[in-house]
Amino acid sequence: MAATYEPDDSLFHPSDATFKSDKSVVKTVEDLMASNESAFTDVAPTFEEADKGDCDHDPIDCGDPEVFQLLMRAAIEKLKDVNFYRFGRPVGGINANSCHMAWRFRPKEGKTATFDKDYRNFVLVRENCTLSVVGIGDYHSGGNAMKRTGNGKDTEKEGFEKVRSEMTGETANDSLPEVELDGSFSRGKYLIYSGGGDRCKSMHQYYWSFNCMLGEAQYLNRTLVLDLSICLPSIYTSSGQEEDGKDFRFYFDIEHLKDSASVLDQAQFWSDWNKLRERDGLTLHLVEDYRITPMKLAGVEDALIMRKFGTVEPDNFWYRVCEGEADSIIPRPFHMVWKSRSLLDVSSAIALRMNWNFDAIHVERGEKARNKEQWPNLDRDTSPEALLVTLQDKIEAGRNLYISTNEPNTSFFDPLKAKYSTHFLDEFKDLWDENSDWYAEMKKLNNGKPVELDGYMRMSIDAEVSVRAKKQFETFNDLTKDCKDGIDTCTSAS
Repeated sequence: MAATYEPDDSLFHPSDATFKSDKSVVKTVEDLMASNESAFTDVAPTFEEADKGDCDHDPIDCGDPEVFQLLMRAAIEKLKDVNFYRFGRPVGGINANSCHMAWRFRPKEGKTATFDKDYRNFVLVRENCTLSVVGIGDYHSGGNAMKRTGNGKDTEKEGFEKVRSEMTGETANDSLPEVELDGSFSRGKYLIYSGGGDRCKSMHQYYWSFNCMLGEAQYLNRTLVLDLSICLPSIYTSSGQEEDGKDFRFYFDIEHLKDSASVLDQAQFWSDWNKLRERDGLTLHLVEDYRITPMKLAGVEDALIMRKFGTVEPDNFWYRVCEGEADSIIPRPFHMVWKSRSLLDVSSAIALRMNWNFDAIHVERGEKARNKEQWPNLDRDTSPEALLVTLQDKIEAGRNLYISTNEPNTSFFDPLKAKYSTHFLDEFKDLWDENSDWYAEMKKLNNGKPVELDGYMRMSIDAEVSVRAKKQFETFNDLTKDCKDGIDTCTSAS
């Protein structure tokens, strides 16, 4: 039996992330289970030491391959509600009798396209020279198996335990690749978007426009120059004001993006450009009209193509580049832009606390519920009394019910407690308070300043938790007869 960790993780290529047996040394959990079905029993996993001498007091070597396989068996046997994808090698735990190990997984009943991560503490004992697992800690209890931000700096001063270089747990590398000034920069081809009206607009518009920009870079086979600073619109902020200077990495997985596409940080790009432009004769091709399609730029040989957008909306929105003729030619690579791992971690922890066994409803109220002209039925259809009637044949009584909603007073839904065990996002606020992993990671990304869990983050977590539910019901199409965009806007698909 063999299971090893392969650093070049196909997690970042979802279409290839399948369980396939091959003749190489890389084995997935399916390979492990297929070749050792008899090993998975209700008895605590054990293995026999070759030396039957006085070994009960020998130290436990977490790096031993047999210990590795022992822990994998124990995890698979205990956590029957998840599909394991890949294990990291065990490392030393909190004392001489414990080991920490990380893995990636998907819940068996979940519909998420990405893999979640977990790392736990395993307690081991040795009796009569036989080693066995006698306890497995809670979700994310094995912190030593979790690599922190991969910036090459010692994170011990930030309150994290120092991680040995041979550890192969999850690596969160939030830095963008750097291009050395050895000629490779000058040989590259780049695309940058400058200005435009997308800043401080809805994050949904930013996401749509960003994917147009990324799609054009892919089409032109150019490195995309990224501005990692985002302006968060007022609809997502507690202050009610636009908040500029938010970090792209708060919301999106930069590691997955840089593994999927050629991207470069804007600050480094301009520094290198200014140093090498004259020496190496680098030229710029300026485009100031979005109607100049990507197809017309395919033959441009200049090192940099800069799309400069004006001030007149909506003609200065980035997504206009991908409209019209370009719409069928420039695909938006949504599969390259994932939610940040920190937000996915919180989502997974919430799902775990409900034992991955829950249903979810999204209840939209707010301004739409108050606008009876455009949404005449929404207020009534999303009342607790109406929801109980609507859900009676959809969700069994007694189920865990996760409710994502923009209704600020969650006690509004108290009547549902008579039939369901209701849960809301703020019930789990310890996952992002000042003692949480999320808080520490965001603070580190934000140059030591605390980060608030803003409205867009909350929406992202709500959506990810709902995806992990066994049943999901949306406001429009499922809970009300009103149309999402108002009267007479329902599509035939609805």
